[in-house]
Amino acid sequence: MVAVNRPQPGSTSGAPKKPDDEESESERRTMNIVLAVAAVALIGGGIWLVNAMVDSRKATICMESGRRNCNPIPVERKAD
Repeated sequence: MVAVNRPQPGSTSGAPKKPDDEESESERRTMNIVLAVAAVALIGGGIWLVNAMVDSRKATICMESGRRNCNPIPVERKAD
């Protein structure tokens, strides 16, 4: 038979402490903010990388087809 140590009814070892809970909540909030910023940065970097790869593929296809001027030409809009 295995003996189980249970807290006595008058002891405070099983009761949660308020200061620790407040610290853990603020730490969780900080970590959530940090993780949210990291996720946004990761998603933004992924979108940038995909766009760069698409542009590179378009330039490669253009050059392989024998064209000479494959750089995009920026066109400015005229104000009406």
